[in-house]
Amino acid sequence: MNLRLFVFLLFSVSFCFSQESTELKKYTLDVNQFYGSIMLHNPDISHLISEHPNGVILSYNRKTYGSKAWEELYNYPDLGYSFIYQNTNNKTLGDNYGLYAHYNFYLLKRNLQLRIGQGIAYVTNPYDKVTNFRNNAYGSDVLSSTYLMFNYHKENIFAGLGFKAGISIMHYSNANFRAPNTSTNTLAFNAGLVYDLDGGTEIEYVHREKEKVTEPLRYNFALRTGLNESDVIDSGQYGFVVLSAYADKRLGRKSAIQLGTDVYFSNFLKELIRYQSIAFPENNVAADDDYKRVGVFVGHELFINKMSIISQLGYYVYYPFDFEGRMYNRMGLKRYFGDKMYGAITLKSHGAKAEAVEFGIGIRL
Repeated sequence: MNLRLFVFLLFSVSFCFSQESTELKKYTLDVNQFYGSIMLHNPDISHLISEHPNGVILSYNRKTYGSKAWEELYNYPDLGYSFIYQNTNNKTLGDNYGLYAHYNFYLLKRNLQLRIGQGIAYVTNPYDKVTNFRNNAYGSDVLSSTYLMFNYHKENIFAGLGFKAGISIMHYSNANFRAPNTSTNTLAFNAGLVYDLDGGTEIEYVHREKEKVTEPLRYNFALRTGLNESDVIDSGQYGFVVLSAYADKRLGRKSAIQLGTDVYFSNFLKELIRYQSIAFPENNVAADDDYKRVGVFVGHELFINKMSIISQLGYYVYYPFDFEGRMYNRMGLKRYFGDKMYGAITLKSHGAKAEAVEFGIGIRL
């Protein structure tokens, strides 16, 4: 499933790469070394924080100049791919190798760069109940991974060669696809070089007259599914289905607000309820307690070309079994195919505690 997530993101960025043949194109390479620390976001991983991780980030970027209207709207971002090698300097955790699709966004006359990358990572020493039972961070050898970079970025200082330095955050998790899944977050300082493959040749940016976007109230219906497991190791992976219906109102060229409801059919909860009814009778859980949940949520959608980023905050109004609290949140990507149909990949969680990666299809009417 993590592989499908990466393929979707890879396809999304590749779609952005395939512009018209008349468009002027420019490419850069950058390489960064980093050194940092694994953050203690959960006391359960304190035994895994023993040394400082280090590694390298390699990136390939295509610059945009406004051939599409959305590029000017977001101050001409870069589209790219990147590879990260992280040496955790901890035998229990092992090393991480990640492949990502990313966007670079620019601020302050393009001197500050914010990179957002999403992909998959391979870890060399995941949890094993016999040989590596102390690694409660990574329950599988393939993880979903997100990374952020916030850098001072200066290109073409001399003959196409530039410099960048700043901070990076790298997150590794399998989103409860398999237990255990405590995950890790690395905060690091990075510094490196950026090279313009055209030797610093300048290209003018395209400017357009601003267009006002207005839409009536739109109605969305989505079906999401996937596999996940409870925190009880070896309790088994089970499929789930989420039915969502919500209305959204466009606020301008970039944003829309949402209001809607979710209905959850999470089969891992059915197994968890049965397990707790037997193993922990003091919790007063009955084996036939309902595993279904119903939530209401408010949300926001940020439109970027054919893609959009969604963020939602919800509250369970029907909640017969207590699992991680009544509040939940969802973040992820949508990719529109035409004006109405879309695919979506989202992470559903309770605060920082992931429940599942959801793969969905939907329609916006």
